[in-house]
Amino acid sequence: MTFEQASLLILLSAMLVLFSLNRIRIEVVAIGGLLAGYLLRLYPAEQVFSGFASPVVITVVEILLIVQVLARAKLFDSLAARFAAAELSGFTVIASLSAVTGLVSIFMNNIGAFAIMLPASLRISSVMNIPRRQLVMPISFAALLGGLVSLIGTPANLLVSDALAKATGSGFQFFDFAYVGLPVAIAGILLMAALVPHLFPETDDQPADAAPARRRIVTERRIPEGSPLAGVRLLDCSSLFEIQPHALIRNGRFLFGPLDQSTIEAGDSLLAEGADAVFAGLAASAALVPEAHPNGLQADFSRIEAVVMPESTLVGSRIRSLEVFKSRSVRVAALSMRSPRIEGRFEDLQLSIGDILVLEGPREAVAEALEECECLPLASQPADEATSNAWQPLLIFAAGVTLSAVGPVRPEIAFAAVVLVLALMGYLNIRQAMADINWPIIIMLAAMIPIGSAVAATGTAQLVADWLSLLVPISMPLAGIALLLFIAMALTPFVNNATVAIVLSPVALEFAEAAHQAPAAYLIAVAAGASLDFLTPFGHHNNTLAMSIGSYRVSDFLRAGSPLSFASYFLTVLLVALIWL
Repeated sequence: MTFEQASLLILLSAMLVLFSLNRIRIEVVAIGGLLAGYLLRLYPAEQVFSGFASPVVITVVEILLIVQVLARAKLFDSLAARFAAAELSGFTVIASLSAVTGLVSIFMNNIGAFAIMLPASLRISSVMNIPRRQLVMPISFAALLGGLVSLIGTPANLLVSDALAKATGSGFQFFDFAYVGLPVAIAGILLMAALVPHLFPETDDQPADAAPARRRIVTERRIPEGSPLAGVRLLDCSSLFEIQPHALIRNGRFLFGPLDQSTIEAGDSLLAEGADAVFAGLAASAALVPEAHPNGLQADFSRIEAVVMPESTLVGSRIRSLEVFKSRSVRVAALSMRSPRIEGRFEDLQLSIGDILVLEGPREAVAEALEECECLPLASQPADEATSNAWQPLLIFAAGVTLSAVGPVRPEIAFAAVVLVLALMGYLNIRQAMADINWPIIIMLAAMIPIGSAVAATGTAQLVADWLSLLVPISMPLAGIALLLFIAMALTPFVNNATVAIVLSPVALEFAEAAHQAPAAYLIAVAAGASLDFLTPFGHHNNTLAMSIGSYRVSDFLRAGSPLSFASYFLTVLLVALIWL
């Protein structure tokens, strides 16, 4: 083993661990690894930032710009009325909604497809009395499955196509992934539609649409005169009122001391955590009341829930610093946190991806603030509020997809033309849209490309292939493909799928050479494995958002994702062997 190979393996291992821990922002880890690779002389200076000029990165940026336009079009808001009128069964609704999500995900990134379909799905849950836990996870998984089908469905597909083009001179065609991806997606969607009603059944004592009420929120409320909480010890709040106290504030100061010795008094403020329905009941009985809104209850006053998206400018901010809301007289009344870390007062809480804000204020002001900070409202407007020309951006995008799929135009050129047309027609403000892009993902992707190239250039891929050949006979094509798919699926719950594709693509090329086979089959396996991410809520942002919105536990992903992962694994191996070998 050479110094370059050893240093690269150590660097990759360290980066994968940091990515999986999610303690440091992914773009910081990626840039740090990129510069470390240069200092270790794994690539020359002129290649350090070559990833930013990669066609893969350019195509992803273009797709993200287009998705912003399509997300505003509210193309699928009318689904709720249509599904209700058709009186469909629960299985049919779940399967149909997942199928639409998968179809959308074929032509855009997974998060974009999930964001477009989520408001419509929640409206369907409310209109048809289907528990949202039976809808949110299936559409999250369906978005991942749909990404298996096309070249642009996920960055992993673009990356393995780029690796194939560098190795053979020609990459994958637009729908080459569909031979494996489409059957796997259809089977996965049907399996989930059959499983989720049994995994997340509607309980006899809980209305079907009451899932949101079971969500735990954190809020700070005032103890009014005559409240049944006055005189109660903090220690007894959990057993008597089903809330968990975190801080008691009196006259603007924290009260410290053991819970069994701290007694609540009228006029105190209580920072507590509990079910949304519990706080609603306490407010109705005047046991805990929110602070009065600064501008009072105006005619258009509304209470809206919104989820913090991966690209949101609120990620990492504390509630007291959210000028985007304060400047519009919008108040954050409560917060549902994926991983509560409660220190200080309510306004000191720090926001993360997947957190759900409960906002109060004028409806138009809330809508403007959410659009500015890139948060997704968890409500869908009635279909008649959609603009009459909402389908024009979709037709323009479809033309770009057609040019890329059946014409001689490369994807980055075709979608650049789509961006230009959307801008000329006034659907897209490029300057504003560029500011709203999820840049951490783009930076991470661009920074990882030179590191991935070094895996092949330094002979590290061949070294890893030689090590794995001692465990599995990779000279047998089916064994090599099955092993690559397993490794990709094992990594992707902890590391983003683009990194998995970048690291494993050179190894896949070495596997193909050892088996004297064309590399396409091996790269297809890597791309599929990088996207089959169903076991954890933190491997993919879709699952992170689904966990918060659907009030799932980590074990719920294991219960639902395990059968889907097993079925997808064996079906993928079978299809790759039948079609690509």
